[in-house]
Amino acid sequence: MEPKHEKYQRLIARTRTLEPVPCAVVHPCDESSLRGAMEAAEARLIVPILVGPEKRIRAVASDCRLNLAGIAIVDAPHSEAAAERAVALAREGRVEALMKGSLHTDELMGAVVKRETGLRTNRRISHCFIMDVPTLEQALIITDAAVNIAPTLQDKVHIVQNAIDLAHTLGRALPKVAILSAMETVNPAVPSTLEAAALCKMADRGQITGGLLDGPLALDNAIDLTAARIKKIESPVAGLADILVVPDLEAGNMLAKSLTFLAGADAAGIVLGARVPIILTSRADSLMARQASCAVAMLIAHSRREHLEKVVT
Repeated sequence: MEPKHEKYQRLIARTRTLEPVPCAVVHPCDESSLRGAMEAAEARLIVPILVGPEKRIRAVASDCRLNLAGIAIVDAPHSEAAAERAVALAREGRVEALMKGSLHTDELMGAVVKRETGLRTNRRISHCFIMDVPTLEQALIITDAAVNIAPTLQDKVHIVQNAIDLAHTLGRALPKVAILSAMETVNPAVPSTLEAAALCKMADRGQITGGLLDGPLALDNAIDLTAARIKKIESPVAGLADILVVPDLEAGNMLAKSLTFLAGADAAGIVLGARVPIILTSRADSLMARQASCAVAMLIAHSRREHLEKVVT
């Protein structure tokens, strides 16, 4: 078993030569969210712009002995207004990432997905956990365990493509994608097995690109080579998956939390498919998980800069 956090440390190390990105921290009105933003700033991952009720933010900073000297604050009267103002900053190009503070995820995402004033693209918005599981050699991407409750097949096309693009940003040229179900055979009585088979065929036809897909696969033979060999599964993905695509949010949430509380994993998280990456933090997140989430957002933002520069030239 490798030392805990080693994968996150390698991830953060990739950002050392990059400039921190401007990030709107939405309604950071408790200690964990404000401290997390300031620690990410100290680590040169983000340049925070605090969006929310200024008096309340300064009161929290004073109570927690956090120095806000030189930190920009955009005053907004309440959490909903803070979410709308942060989204506007992203639309104006003043920030390249958003970070959730002490407001409900639904409040932030409600502002993000508004058709006229939000941050929608032609992709469906989805969430990825980037999990540092001590027994695995590489960080494991799990999607979607936080945004899409019961995704359709078409939704899953976007969910898979978002995860593959994220893996590319993290340095994996051809990520291995396991489409999970309770079994590794197609069974008409289990809809997730049919969708897994359809997604693999869609990848064969170029509707999903940049990764190797296989499914349906059960969790054991997706991540354990011995389990895959015992079941005689011949696949370039089985036992070696970089990305786990779950059937629905409930399955993904239970999988991620099981790895966290039973296997000692940490879970960094990012929302993809919007104009900017969105960092969804939790009060239960460790400092390393928070910084890893910011590092992922930073790498995505720089990758988008490079893409835009190529388009312009």
